[in-house]
Amino acid sequence: MKNIVLLTGSSHPALAKRIGESLGIELASCTLGKFSNQETSVEIKDSVREKHVYIIQSGCGRVNDNVIELFILIQACRMGSAKRITVVTPLFPYSRQSD
Repeated sequence: MKNIVLLTGSSHPALAKRIGESLGIELASCTLGKFSNQETSVEIKDSVREKHVYIIQSGCGRVNDNVIELFILIQACRMGSAKRITVVTPLFPYSRQSD
């Protein structure tokens, strides 16, 4: 499993840690924060080049912030030349919208 990288956003790090422990995979080092103007900041410390990246990010809590953080994590993985990116969303945001 050395070609797998497990990342988590700030929505549910405890769940991501438990998933990593179950799979025997350590969470990749990632710094999540806000700039002074409150824009989301993401920095992935570990290499994702040519790896299969799984991102654990729930849609609970601060839904809009979590969705934007997820998009930025995906973009950072794409820019880091990840081979494949899989998003795991236990609670899918905006799925309650009526037609």
